[in-house]
Amino acid sequence: MSLHTDAVRVLEGYGDQDDLRRTYLDHLAAHEDAMWKACAAGHLTASALVVDPERGRVLLTLHRKLRMWLQMGGHCEPGDRTVAEAALREATEESGVPGLALLPGGPVRLDRHATPCAWHLDVQYAAVAPPGAVEAISDESLDLRWYAYDDVADVADASVVRLVERTLTRL
Repeated sequence: MSLHTDAVRVLEGYGDQDDLRRTYLDHLAAHEDAMWKACAAGHLTASALVVDPERGRVLLTLHRKLRMWLQMGGHCEPGDRTVAEAALREATEESGVPGLALLPGGPVRLDRHATPCAWHLDVQYAAVAPPGAVEAISDESLDLRWYAYDDVADVADASVVRLVERTLTRL
């Protein structure tokens, strides 16, 4: 199964945000290259909010290019077999935390936003950090920091706040 086919399967099974979900599916139908950064009309991306439920906190990255506190995530790569795998890869690479595990049940939410390269149609997951997880900054980040759930709204935009809220309903 191709990554494109997996994305369609994931989105067809996603039971929320119907209008936005339809936008994603229409985009995939119209663009065979919709999974790749080269798709100038916009492309699907994969992200994951790293969460530490034992300590009631999330790990955010200060994105090097966007200069915003965000969840881990980014572009799909040719080696990714599934959207979930891409989200987990991105979360592991950007957080430096080995042993992350995606919450079951598929994506937590969808978020479409403009970036300098194109529209990102982000498929957002949540990843649970193992006990004692220690982060390690990557080249894509200016900083990594753990935030209590209630403190996220003080540093991040509304899309990240919504992702945290949705993740907490899943935990």
